[in-house]
Amino acid sequence: MPEKTNHPKTRLLLVDDDVELCELLTQYLGSEGFEVEAIQDAATGVERALGGVFALAVLDVMMPGIDGFEVLRRIRARSALPVLMLTARGDDVDRIVGLEIGADDYLPKPFNPRELVARIHAILRRAGAHPPADAHEPAVRVAVDDVELDPGARVVHCAGRPVELTSAEFALLELLLREAGRVVPRDELSRTVLGRRLMPFDRSIDMHVSNLRRKLGPGSDQAERIKTVRSLGYLYVVSGMGRRDAAAGDAPGPT
Repeated sequence: MPEKTNHPKTRLLLVDDDVELCELLTQYLGSEGFEVEAIQDAATGVERALGGVFALAVLDVMMPGIDGFEVLRRIRARSALPVLMLTARGDDVDRIVGLEIGADDYLPKPFNPRELVARIHAILRRAGAHPPADAHEPAVRVAVDDVELDPGARVVHCAGRPVELTSAEFALLELLLREAGRVVPRDELSRTVLGRRLMPFDRSIDMHVSNLRRKLGPGSDQAERIKTVRSLGYLYVVSGMGRRDAAAGDAPGPT
C-alpha cells in the first residue's frame, strides 16, 4: 500500500463576535480541510491577522467596538492578507465600502456554508495558494506600456514603482493586461476573477476596477488606463509603446 502523506491544512482566521456562528463555521470548515482560528474580539483579530500565518481571513462587518471596516483598514495598512467580508444581506453600502478599503470579496449573511467554501477557494486560487489543476507551467510575465506584472512572483510595477494589490485586483489586472486592446465583458471578468457569474446589481468588479485606477494612476500621457465601455465591460488602453509578453519578446501588442 502507498505510504500516507499528511498535507498541512490551509489556515484561516475567522473574526466574528457571534460565538455560535464561529463554532459552527470552525466545525464545517474543518470538515472541508481547513484549520480555523476563531476570534470574537476585533482588536485581537487585527493582532492575529498581522502576526499569524494565515492564508485568508473571514471578517464580519458588524462587531462591537472596532467594526469590521476598521479591522480591515488596520490589516491593509500593513498586510496584503486576502480578506473575505461577511456583510448584512441587502446592505450595498457595506459591500461597496469593504471593497473600497481592500476586501477581496464579500458574502451576505445569512449564507450557505457551501457558498462560503466556494468563495474561499476562489480567493485562494487568485492568491496562488491553490494553483489550478492544469497549471503545468508558470504563466509568463506581461507588460503594457509602463505596467509590468509577474504572476510567478505576484508583483506589479508601474513606472518602476511597486504597486500593492489585493488578490482580486491582481487577477483583474492580469486579465485586462493580457487582453489589452480588447473590451472584456463584465460577466467574463466576474467569472474569471471572482469565480462566479455576474449577479444583478453586483458592483464588485466595478469597485475593483476603481481601486486599480486609483493605485495605478493615469498613464504617461495622463490618459485613463482602464476605460469603461458602457453596457459592455472594460478595456485596458494600449498606447504607442505597446504590449510585451515574456514569451513573445518585445513584439508590440494590439493597438
